[in-house]
Amino acid sequence: MTEDFAFLDPLHRSHPGIRGGWVGRVPGLVIDGDRDEAMRALRPSHEAALAGFGGSPDHWWRAEQVHGNAVARVPGTPQILAPDGLPVVPGVDGLITCEAGLVLAIYVADCAAIWLADRATGAIGLLHSGKQGTAAGILDVALAAMAREFGTLPQDVTAVLSPCIRPPDYEVDFAAQIGDQAARAGIGEFHDCGENTAADFSRHYSYRIEKGKTGRMMALLVRDPQP
Repeated sequence: MTEDFAFLDPLHRSHPGIRGGWVGRVPGLVIDGDRDEAMRALRPSHEAALAGFGGSPDHWWRAEQVHGNAVARVPGTPQILAPDGLPVVPGVDGLITCEAGLVLAIYVADCAAIWLADRATGAIGLLHSGKQGTAAGILDVALAAMAREFGTLPQDVTAVLSPCIRPPDYEVDFAAQIGDQAARAGIGEFHDCGENTAADFSRHYSYRIEKGKTGRMMALLVRDPQP
């Protein structure tokens, strides 16, 4: 089950029926291998969290995450099997949908997850945005895709930024860059919790500080079906 994190409160207040989730560091789980080993080790914990979140492996979508700016609409997009044995949408770092009941998932370990929710259309999006994705403008790409696919207007969007690495532990303040991009795009609400993943290993994994031998946090987003 995902915990309640205060940084997601603005999303839930502004968008009844839309739920964001966050799975931080898994207590007691030792991870000392590469990304593929970490994902296999985390799979049981993340699947348990998904079940508690109301989803199932048949109704969730993950991005391959290649540090780019491509965004895919789901469902209806081809998938491939990732090294952990579960499907991902290849070549993308962001997912958008307007269908209720589909859980979107993104993994991070210093990079940021960005939750997007459109109060007018009910469309949602979840992005992986680190140094490279931020420089490539994945937030703008996602907003353009949501406008094209669903008629989303930036002023109707709430965006929430996850914990991520920040100065002085990283030389690039991409969290600030994302905030500037949100302001230029005219996003209605932008919220940044300000948490630094490199500063608290009881709550977060940090790829940079732990030299790549670490786990991944998981961000989740779903729009619940209307009763």
